Amino acid sequence: MKSPLKNTGRRLQSLIDFHNIPLGRAAMNARFEGDHAAPPVPHAALGSAVHTLAEGRLYALQNVFELGGRASAYPADADGYSVCNCYLLKEGNRALLLDSGLAAHAGSLISQIASLIDPGTRLSVYPLRINEFMSVCNVEALADAFDLEQCYSSNADAAVWVDFGARSDKPGAKVTPLKTTMVKRSQRLYVGDEGAGRALEAFQAPIRLIGTRWIYDEATRTLFTSDSFSWEWSQHADGPWFLNEENCTTTAAHVRSFLLNTRYWWLEGGDTATLRRKLALVFNQYDIENLAPGYGRVLRGRALVRHHYRLLDEVLAGLDKSLVAARYVDRDELR
Repeated sequence: MKSPLKNTGRRLQSLIDFHNIPLGRAAMNARFEGDHAAPPVPHAALGSAVHTLAEGRLYALQNVFELGGRASAYPADADGYSVCNCYLLKEGNRALLLDSGLAAHAGSLISQIASLIDPGTRLSVYPLRINEFMSVCNVEALADAFDLEQCYSSNADAAVWVDFGARSDKPGAKVTPLKTTMVKRSQRLYVGDEGAGRALEAFQAPIRLIGTRWIYDEATRTLFTSDSFSWEWSQHADGPWFLNEENCTTTAAHVRSFLLNTRYWWLEGGDTATLRRKLALVFNQYDIENLAPGYGRVLRGRALVRHHYRLLDEVLAGLDKSLVAARYVDRDELR
């Protein structure tokens, strides 16, 4: 099986170029390994839910996991619970699943999908982060359970990148064939037949550490943001897992702390002005009513979407290299 980390050096070099600072190889490797260690498998019995964003068209398939230092996607001092989000888009006899969730949630996810699609529905899967467990762990299990039409991937043979099922661990096992549909930096794709189905806009995430795509669904005015806008969690295992303007108390200080204590530690002292321009293009181009991250609460309502975008923009402005110096950050340092 090919290693999903084969481009490690290129990604790390991109970080160095972003900051324009020297960094020793040992420190680079330590930082990379720390941020990309797989989070411990969450307890599958904590809870799950199917939430409707648009009846008959878009559903959030949510499965709970515990924090308290157990998930590297969250700050080490974050307590409480969060959800792993997969999104099911339906159109006619076709359906598209964005991300496939963690292995511990496979049974729950399969049951959730089965409750929403009819027999004979052709299901496709699009892992928004092809080299991260939360996106790819259950693709093989889904291929076993459903009529899987294709897997979208930036790599020519998706099967070797999503080969995490129990079958593949058996002696002498071979990778199960899986039709791969290659993705581009920016492209229009369809749920259903090209030209006649429901159009989606897929593009590289404006802020990313690994290969990441965002997708905009005009039909439901939803922006799927993968590992961005994921800074909302709950003190309770039953959520709530949606956030609206009325119950939002999020501050710029919270967003800043979340970013710097997770995979976006490298933003401090970087060229964030460029990132802000890229983000502005997205939020000025699309009419967004829902922000749908790969984990954490879903943000609903235009006003709330704009509020969280402005919070992120404010934080990025304060982290720019023109204001603060870049430095190496130990993985255990909390900021």
